[in-house]
Amino acid sequence: MFRLPGAVAVVTGAGRGIGAASAIALAEAGADVVISARTAEQLAEVAGKIAALGRSAVVVPADLSDVDAVAALAHTAAERFGRLDVVVNNVGGTMPNTFLTTTPGFLEDAFHFNVTTAHALTSAAVPLMLDGGGGSVVNIASVMGRLAGRGFLAYGTAKAALTHYTRLAATDLAPRIRVNAIDVGSVHTSALDVVARDEKIRTSMEQATPLRRLGHPDEVAAAVLFLASRASGYTTGSVLRVDGGIGAPNLDFNLPDL
Repeated sequence: MFRLPGAVAVVTGAGRGIGAASAIALAEAGADVVISARTAEQLAEVAGKIAALGRSAVVVPADLSDVDAVAALAHTAAERFGRLDVVVNNVGGTMPNTFLTTTPGFLEDAFHFNVTTAHALTSAAVPLMLDGGGGSVVNIASVMGRLAGRGFLAYGTAKAALTHYTRLAATDLAPRIRVNAIDVGSVHTSALDVVARDEKIRTSMEQATPLRRLGHPDEVAAAVLFLASRASGYTTGSVLRVDGGIGAPNLDFNLPDL
């Protein structure tokens, strides 16, 4: 039930980290994949790993904050493979910021990069998925969409919007297209390196996590595969936690009271 023979997927932010791991996991299950990110060299490396699995990868270097560029990925899948079955909206994120330095523009940019881009790709994919009988959309969200911590105002607000977008889109697109999300905790990717390289901070984060460690991109990719495949065929509008069990933020920026 976890196999995806002959399926076609689009994965954004696929040059490294969770996106790369997800693209490779889908290929291992039998899918061909359109992968996109800013850096062509990173995408080429991921494409090589997919080719080694006997599947095809189409590399599309692009600025995925451009809604036209991200929407075009759906049409690339249809043109190259004749169908589209799975979309993984992985691209997103924003830098931590204090409340008073979170300008309206900063907040709008965070929403655009995490929610608007996901909608642009998903809405472009829907007609193609319907032509093929249905499909699955997986949105990569964050625990900070449900937890409160200083410094995460823009990021957490955007990810909270993405999780509720998931529920609303699942209602709109049922029964032929399923839409789910993953609440990701602290996963050791290059984006986390700036803090994870500090042994004191990393140890603190690990101790604040019930499983006492950081996550691995492959563990999120396994959840992506579950939500993309028939194994989750009776699941839509759900937010799956892959967070080590945390109930509070495990990264403290030590921002002072105003």
